[in-house]
Amino acid sequence: MDRTPLMGGWDNFYVIVGSSAAALTGLQFVVITLIGASEEVRSNPGAVRAYGTPTVVHFCAALLVSAVSSAPWHELSSAAWALALCGAGGVAYAVVTIVRAGRVKNYQPVLEDWIWHAGLPLLAYAALLIAALALTRSTGPCLFVVASAALLLLFIGIHNAWDSVTFVAMERTRRSEKKPDAPS
Repeated sequence: MDRTPLMGGWDNFYVIVGSSAAALTGLQFVVITLIGASEEVRSNPGAVRAYGTPTVVHFCAALLVSAVSSAPWHELSSAAWALALCGAGGVAYAVVTIVRAGRVKNYQPVLEDWIWHAGLPLLAYAALLIAALALTRSTGPCLFVVASAALLLLFIGIHNAWDSVTFVAMERTRRSEKKPDAPS
């Protein structure tokens, strides 16, 4: 089966999502570099693996889904398999991230962390996997689920990047307020 008109109708959507994901990935590298010198980050590399690295992975996943969905596939089933691999890999990575978050020693995750850093990514990747597996049987609805998963991954990345930056800023403020004034 040739690329369906339904799939071709998503090109502009995926240009926007993919471009945004690529730009935000680059910005996340800049942010990590700027805050990387902080004591909070150096003293807790496990937190970076559990909270910082997945943010980049989610942005890259949104970019990959956008690229796969925009590619000129000759068979819809080929696109479905590529998307299913993205979804399966994402589910596996989300499980690893959940385990890593549970092992972080210097920070106790709160409900919001579990939702945004564990639950929503797992939901997005599972939805992507399920939609990809059903894509050839129910193309129209599944394309909306694939698009929703890509957009959710983008929003998760934005939220989690902001969460990381504000956490580091608040920790710096808290630590500077705790330090006794230097003698004159």
